[in-house]
Amino acid sequence: MKQTLLVAALLAVALSACGKKEEVAADAASAVVEAASAVTEAASAVTEAASAVTAEVASAASAVEAK
Repeated sequence: MKQTLLVAALLAVALSACGKKEEVAADAASAVVEAASAVTEAASAVTEAASAVTAEVASAASAVEAK
């Protein structure tokens, strides 16, 4: 999923930068890199949250089985 978003963002930048000055393309590329970094951080947060939820579900299932 991360790669798909990155490729889509890069494609959008490439298409929007056609015919424009090189500085604009460099600024857009920097923005894409920052966005990709934010997506990576968000994905890490989601993974951590999913792990926490999985642990809580396992704990709850153990408690139910113990009763």
